Parts: sequence; C-alpha cells; structure tokens
Amino acid sequence: MLGVWLLLWGSVALGGRADTAFLRRAHDSSGHCTYSFTVASPVEAACPEAAGGVPELRAELAALAARLSRLESRERGAAGSGPRGAESGGARDPQQVAAASRLEAAYGELLRAKSRLEEEKGRLEREKEELGRRLESSAQEITRLRAARCPPGREGPGRDTLRAPAKAPRWEPQPLSYQELQSERTEVPVSRLLEETALGRPGKEDSGCGQLVWVGEPVVFGRADSIAGKYGVWMKDPEPVPPFTRDNTWRVDTVGTEVRQLFQYEEAEQLARGYPAKVHILPRPLESTGAVIYRGGLFFQPRQSRSVVRYDLRGETITAEREIPGAGYHGQYPYSWGGYTDIDLAVDETGLWVIYSTEKARGAIVLSKLDPETLEIRRTWETNIRKRGVANSFLICGTLYTVSSYSAPNATINFAYDTATGSSRALSIPFENRFRYLSMLDYNPAERQLFAWDSFNMVTYPVRLSRA
Repeated sequence: MLGVWLLLWGSVALGGRADTAFLRRAHDSSGHCTYSFTVASPVEAACPEAAGGVPELRAELAALAARLSRLESRERGAAGSGPRGAESGGARDPQQVAAASRLEAAYGELLRAKSRLEEEKGRLEREKEELGRRLESSAQEITRLRAARCPPGREGPGRDTLRAPAKAPRWEPQPLSYQELQSERTEVPVSRLLEETALGRPGKEDSGCGQLVWVGEPVVFGRADSIAGKYGVWMKDPEPVPPFTRDNTWRVDTVGTEVRQLFQYEEAEQLARGYPAKVHILPRPLESTGAVIYRGGLFFQPRQSRSVVRYDLRGETITAEREIPGAGYHGQYPYSWGGYTDIDLAVDETGLWVIYSTEKARGAIVLSKLDPETLEIRRTWETNIRKRGVANSFLICGTLYTVSSYSAPNATINFAYDTATGSSRALSIPFENRFRYLSMLDYNPAERQLFAWDSFNMVTYPVRLSRA
C-alpha cells in the first residue's frame, strides 16, 4: 500500500508523464529495509552532472525512504503484539466477534446457574435445620411421654381422673396492674387416663347428666380473616325459638373498643365459607368473649360495665339488663390470658350462668344462676378456685370446669366445682390448645360439644360424660 502511494506521489512530484517507473525494495548495508523509486525522464536522455541533477528531489526521496522504513518497523511491532495490535490496526473478523459473543453468553448462563444452585443449597440447608429441630422436639416429647407413664403396680386407667375430691391449692391475692395477654403456665401430665371403650357415648340412649371424663381433639369449623378475629366468640342456641333453629350459628369478632357486630349464619358450613346471612348491629358495644346465645337471646356484658343484658334476636332490641353486685369488670378479675374476661356467661343442661369474681371473694371464682328472661340472680356460689389462675371455664350439668392454660399445647381440665355439693376437686383431663391462644370456651348441651376460639380459629371439642 505504501509503495503504490509512493509511486503516485513521485509521479506528481516530477510533474511529467513517464513511460516507465520502478519501485525496488531491498536491505541496505546496515540491514534496514529500503525502497528505491525510479522514474525515467520524458525529456532528458541523460542527467547533466554539471548542473548538479535534482538534489532537492533526491534529498526528499531519501527522507521519504527513511520515513517508510520507520513506518514498516512500527507495523511489524504492532503485528507481533497479538489481538490488541490487530484490533487497533483494523476491524475485527466477524466470525471472531460472533465467537466472542457466544462465549460471553455461555459464561453469563454459567453464572446464573451457579446462583440458582447456591439458592437451592441454602433452601435445602434451611429445610435440614427445620427437620432437625422437629426431630429433636419429637424425641423430647417421646421421652416426656414415656416418663409420664404410670409405673407398674398402679391400678387401671381412670383412677387419677375419678379419684376422691381433693382440696384445691391455696391462693394468694396478686396486684391488679396487668390487663391484656398475661400467661400463667402449668406443667400437666399428658397421658390419656381413660379408655374410650369404658366411656359412655353421647346420644339418645345417653342424654342424662354425668361427670366430664374425656375431651377429644379439636375440629376446625372456620377461620377469621382479619386482625379483628384474633379472638372472639361463636355459638349455637341449644334451645332456639322460632324462626331460629339449632342450625343457626352466631359469631362476634371481639378485637376493638366498639364491638357491635353480631354475624348470623344459617348453618355452620356457611360460617366456614365466611358469608353471613345477616349482621345485627348491637345497641351497646360488647366487651370480651363471654357472650352466649340462649332461648332466642344474646346475653352479653356491655363495655366497661358490671351489668349483663339480653338482646332479643327477633325484635333486635335489649329486653333485660341486670347489674351483677360487686362483680369486677374491665380488667379487675380476668382469666389468665386477659382480654377483659371478668364476666363470662355460660349455658348448660340446667340453664343460664354467670362466672365472675368480687373484691369480697378476693379473686376467687363466683357462680350465679340467672333467670334467662329477667336476669334476676336465683342463687350464688363462691368457689376456692382463683380466676386468674385458670385460662377459661365452662359448666356441664351444674359443675364448673376450668382449663389450666390458654397457650400450652397439652393443657388439662384441672379443676371441677360441683354446685350440688359445694365442693371442688383437682382433675387432669387432657385438653389440646392446637393453635396456642384459647380466648373463648363454652359448652353446648344440645350438641354435647365444647365451642372454642383458638387464635383466629373456631373449633369444637367432643366430650364424654360418665354414666349417671
């Protein structure tokens, strides 16, 4: 390329039309590459020495030859420097560009695959750790269950549950400085104390009263979807009046300061789907989870009050109200979980009850039997069971039963108070808190089941009673 350029330049510089021109490339005496350019003069047959020839042109051609030599040396050096020199000397080969692009794409895919493998490795390691924790927990539970077995030589199952009445442990009054969500845990045995085959089964042939001897596993009927359903109350009427039936189900979400909505469902399955048939707006806000449905009325404690009212479900009005003398309210004598559960209403085979405590009783549970129409107190019993020492309570056949813990997974029915004899006894009937937050527990005598609210979940427990 340089030779062609030099030939053209030389022809122009001479300003003539030469018939022939020669460019010769050879090494000089010092080993450098030199270019020799020869053009025949069109007008001169010989170069007159006297005139001195064309010294200016010769000098210029010599300088040009030296410059061409330096350029060739640089070109050789650039050619020996590898891809970088080739890259600066001209455009890259399209095939090389495509190959480089494919290599970069493959490298990127390898990096992404590596990242995915690392994520999968992390997930598997987390699963391994979780399985390890579960295995350890299961092993501890098995060890504890084995240790809880009755030692050889003891009498058969059921003796601990049906033993003679025992005096409840002594209690001491405690300060009233706390309100919501205080836990009081109790260590309890978890072995099943009665064989199912030895127990009576509920039904028409066994509809009489008896002592509670067994509580089954919880069955979930529905779940609250909002934070307002963290705790609440749900119920059926054991003695409904027209137009209501035993299939009607009722629910109240009790989180909040203005609890006024009572949801009505045609049946429990409708409650599970979450679509109420009607919503009652109560004339007064309800407090806590102690409400019950009985004989066509909703019985509840109005907010920040020691009164109990009856709300008629047909007329949608309050038809009766009664103050419970001396009853603590709004956090004075709640159950151990808190929640302003000072006044708790209950229904059993014998009628309507209210469970509470007073300053005179020094925090012990007080029971009163109520007239369901007028709410007049018919009779009152004072127990020796400290209300804050239990998680919840209910009545079956005139006997009060309490639960040891609202959060321990393996709690127990730990005390019973018989209103017929005025005596209490300790129990150890297993009771499962499946979701670890029991805020409501009531007995339905028509279905012979416990209705409970356990951390957003509405559940039932089957029960069995001893034969009368």
